[in-house]
Amino acid sequence: MPRDQHSTGRILPNGFKTPWWLRNGHAQTLWAGLLRPRAQVALSQEGLDLPDGDQLQLAWGPAAPGPIVVVLHGLGGCARSPYVLGLLEALARRGMQGVVMQFRGAGEQLNRQPRFFHAGETGDLQATVQHVCRRLPGRQLAVVGYSMGGIITLNWLARLGEQAAADMAITVSTPMQLGPCADYLATGPRRIYDRHLVRGLRRLVRRKQMQQALPLDPRAVLRVRTLRQFDDCITGPLHGFVNADDYYTRCSPLQRLRAITVPTRMIHALDDPFIPAATLPSVEQLPPAVTLEWSPHGGHVGFVQGQPPLQVSYWLDGAIPRMLAEGLWQDKEPIVATIA
Repeated sequence: MPRDQHSTGRILPNGFKTPWWLRNGHAQTLWAGLLRPRAQVALSQEGLDLPDGDQLQLAWGPAAPGPIVVVLHGLGGCARSPYVLGLLEALARRGMQGVVMQFRGAGEQLNRQPRFFHAGETGDLQATVQHVCRRLPGRQLAVVGYSMGGIITLNWLARLGEQAAADMAITVSTPMQLGPCADYLATGPRRIYDRHLVRGLRRLVRRKQMQQALPLDPRAVLRVRTLRQFDDCITGPLHGFVNADDYYTRCSPLQRLRAITVPTRMIHALDDPFIPAATLPSVEQLPPAVTLEWSPHGGHVGFVQGQPPLQVSYWLDGAIPRMLAEGLWQDKEPIVATIA
């Protein structure tokens, strides 16, 4: 990794230390994705009507008196994803109120419009932030985005610049260059993730086709096998892009990082099977507000630590609330809440 030699952004180790028994990036990713239990967190659902007549489904975590944290899940995720529930529980213990912005079509309830979500859709996050600020005025607000949610977070921060109504942001395992990452997923053992993601996306399209007619060729949907093919045949045409290349070019966050002014911390593992380390930004590409925090190991939204079978824990659940407390509370004493 390049060293921090400029007064722009910073690139630093993030402090995660992988356990001896789970050092491989694939093992970290698969353990967290397949074996992590769901925290028992009560969610309160809320529908948020959008200007175009569509609706988002928000999921509020346990009530807490401190800052509000808008959480964006990854591709194929939802408010019930184990890593999301784990964070909501950890935030509540730190006295913070978490709310999950589920992407259009994610979760159990389909959205109304033919379109669903994509990496460049920042209007939905803006609508969510505005709604949260109206509902709970005067509270500090942060945004945490995982993977695809991180892409949306960075694009939103960059497009709004100083107008972004957030006091802090954190992204985790976020692709910076969509094209190279999609191609990377389609090679070697990483194809298992590519196929898994595409199966979930195809299920979403089939559900929507049962709900309403979509401007898509049904035969093309059946032929899709990779994420690039899906974006070329479905994501692109359905959301106003010419093809996958046009979508990737216009929605990759790397090109606009320097427009970010909100204090932002980006967490990455160099062995992330979704993201080639060479696609991460250099320190020259980071503005003063952004810090890239990396570790040699950790996988994709993995960062598993501890000892099996009873002492396994998830580093992100402690690190993210701690970072937020440092950035939001500053010299104030964080509120510690007890979850009933």
